[in-house]
Amino acid sequence: MKATGVVRRIDDLGRVVIPKEIRKTLRIKEGDPLEIFTDREGQVILKKYSPIGELSEFAVGYAETLAKTTGHIACITDKDTVIAVSGGAKKELLEQDLSKEIEQLMEDKEVYASNENNNLSIPIIKNDNKERKFNSQIVYPIISDGDAIGTVILISKEAKTKMNDVEKKVAQSAANFLGSQMEI
Repeated sequence: MKATGVVRRIDDLGRVVIPKEIRKTLRIKEGDPLEIFTDREGQVILKKYSPIGELSEFAVGYAETLAKTTGHIACITDKDTVIAVSGGAKKELLEQDLSKEIEQLMEDKEVYASNENNNLSIPIIKNDNKERKFNSQIVYPIISDGDAIGTVILISKEAKTKMNDVEKKVAQSAANFLGSQMEI
């Protein structure tokens, strides 16, 4: 654990303010859910809650199935990070923070498909240096109870690969299924 040097008092309602700098660094926004843990030494640990992260083992299996079915790299994300990758690029993508472009697609609940390879692929992870790594991609938001909680992403590095309606429907089915699992 890293000390921040910041001390806060608990108010009469039992609340503690998390400093703006820490919220910004950890990408915690107003309304974001936090999980609360305690350890044996009496420390209280706050962790950003990821509903899709609850299904991480399931997401790994689903990504593997998507990759086998489509022949493309399949990723499943929560709101902040890539939680499952199959079909390649695992070291490159797994547990990496999402790019602002992917976060914006989620916020807008928008589907993205690079059509006929004419559109530039958008960066998936935060530290992508705008070079075109993936030739073709589909990004489909996972919606649960009206909120975007992650994405299903199909990508290809192959020069002649074009994503079509079949891949779009597969990504849509996966996103709808994962979203429905969170509502149960």
